[in-house]
Amino acid sequence: MRIGVRLAVSGLVLLSIIVSALGVHILWWRTADATSQTLAKTINEQIVLAVGKELFSITIEAKSAFIAARALFMRHVIEADDPNKREFVMLAQLQAQPTLSWVTFARPNGELTAARKLGDRAAEIIQIPAGAGTVEQSIEYYEINRGDFEFENRRKEPTSFKVTEQDWFKDSLESQGSQWFSISNLPIGERLAVTLAGPIDVDGKRQGVVGIVVELTRVSRALSDLTVGKSGAVFILDRNGGIIAAPDPDADEANPVKTNQPLLPVAVGALKQSAGVYEPDKAEAFRTRFEKGGEAYEVNLTPLAFPGWSLVTVIPEAEFLGPVSETIRKLVVVVAILIVGAGLLSVWLARRLIAAPLIKVVNEIKHVERFELEQVQRHASRLDEIHNLSGAIADMATGLSAFRKYIPADLVRRLLSEGTEAKLGGTVRLMTIMFADVAGFTGLSERLGDRIIPLLSRYFSAASAEVQAQGGTIDKFIGDAVMAFWGAPAANPDHALACCRAALALQRVIVTDNICDDAGQPLRIRIGINSGDILVGNIGSDVRLNYTVIGDAVNVASRLEGANKQYGTQIMIGEETRRLASARVHVRELDRLAVYGRSAGSTVYELLGIVGEDDDPTIWVRHYEAGLAAYRLRDFSAAIRRFEETNILRPGGDPPSRVMIDRSREAIAAPPDAEWDATTVAETK
Repeated sequence: MRIGVRLAVSGLVLLSIIVSALGVHILWWRTADATSQTLAKTINEQIVLAVGKELFSITIEAKSAFIAARALFMRHVIEADDPNKREFVMLAQLQAQPTLSWVTFARPNGELTAARKLGDRAAEIIQIPAGAGTVEQSIEYYEINRGDFEFENRRKEPTSFKVTEQDWFKDSLESQGSQWFSISNLPIGERLAVTLAGPIDVDGKRQGVVGIVVELTRVSRALSDLTVGKSGAVFILDRNGGIIAAPDPDADEANPVKTNQPLLPVAVGALKQSAGVYEPDKAEAFRTRFEKGGEAYEVNLTPLAFPGWSLVTVIPEAEFLGPVSETIRKLVVVVAILIVGAGLLSVWLARRLIAAPLIKVVNEIKHVERFELEQVQRHASRLDEIHNLSGAIADMATGLSAFRKYIPADLVRRLLSEGTEAKLGGTVRLMTIMFADVAGFTGLSERLGDRIIPLLSRYFSAASAEVQAQGGTIDKFIGDAVMAFWGAPAANPDHALACCRAALALQRVIVTDNICDDAGQPLRIRIGINSGDILVGNIGSDVRLNYTVIGDAVNVASRLEGANKQYGTQIMIGEETRRLASARVHVRELDRLAVYGRSAGSTVYELLGIVGEDDDPTIWVRHYEAGLAAYRLRDFSAAIRRFEETNILRPGGDPPSRVMIDRSREAIAAPPDAEWDATTVAETK
């Protein structure tokens, strides 16, 4: 891949600045990363310690409540079958231990008494009798007023909750001591909670199971008291990413935890992302970086005492990197200003001293490449090498300009654009050839002498302009004749129509440009056009080449130009040209003609105009073609009448009709033999 001088010089300057800025940026970033790791680790350690204390406090309060309840039963302060004292003790325990949610006592037969805290302002006593299927439970509602529970109302409603079906009850009934359980099924429905449950034995007889329940909403309230930076948060999740607790100051037994917290998906995503490298059942913490919504977060995962629980601390990375990032941004701004300033200066210097002069020189070389020699100019430069190079190119263009007069410059440009190499060879293509000749040139040149040169120059210039305007190529000038072709080197599917347009345009420009002979009359031009498969390419020798065309179709075009004298026409086209131009041109069938040098005849036409651009000659053309048909049927008298009508109908008369009238009269005087096929044989070129 090539690049410009301006870009190269500017790039070197900018590269040195960018490398320096990048080094500073990396140094700052490494410092910021180390700082963030240290801060995140410190905050996480503090949070783990605080959560550990909270969980420890919960376990201590639960154990204290369990021990107190068991002691009251064992010392007969309350009896297992005395519901009034049980309820009083349960409410007192809830009031004394702020982290507890439930205190329950279940008899072996399935009878359940439970005191349930409803936030910090109310409580309920739930009595569920033993029995199969749905039973009727009693619910007493209490409000806390000045630190005491005051009874408000009692209601009854059906329930299908069976304590005998709960694992914590069944395991505790068979055990010898208390243990912790994770539960979700409570008499009021599904709630996440943990319970410390154990059996109560009185006088060696098992009286039931006491359960101290802590709903995890209490843990969520405790998490809300933890400060995690400015916008961080801490969560407790299970091993599958399920929420155990989330910071919510309003969460309690009456108000569930809000799960629409913005950092919760980050905590869950980080836990799942770390699957396989972090094990909640092991004692090792794990730190990871998690990205979501274009933001990066520092996430610490720490196993807790409860199986499968993890403390997840989420801290936005921007909190720690904010001051450092601000410094980096300022540095980047300063460096960017330096880069832009240095870049602009280097670009300006490179463009003014090197790039701009070189671009001008390159453009001049492109003019030479396209053979546009008249557009080549000299360009001064303060650099000697560029100044000398520009002068050398201008001198080369001057030298080539002298030779351009001897070769068709438009052909050279097309060959260069087509990428055609200057070596022997050619291809056969379907093309259209045009020969244009000045009528009566021999006598005209004798009369004008050397004054014929300016006249020919005007004529050749006009012919060249019209040929090039229609996409044609001037092959050569032969005396007073112009030879041109269409369809090479650039392909043109409408080469026949383009050639016809050029021929008609040349006729018009002779009149409009007042190109006249010595008598002041417009030059009379005879044009022959023919199409066919033609060999085109570089033809000649190893030392001299000519991009030209050869073939039978070329020879026929030349003969058609000469045949115009025989019929008094100006533009004669061959049968293949008529077919290719189709209905887009006005023509008339002239005759069936065997041109000089050929025995076989072909239909020839006179080109009259372009459909939609020139007058429609249909009326008099029909009369001529009717006469031609009668002529071919040997009805020479009828042919004469039709040709005479044509001569009258065509403005200014019709020379081909007069020629055919003479032929018809000769045929009447000397009738043709039986082999006559109405083909005219040209006797001269």
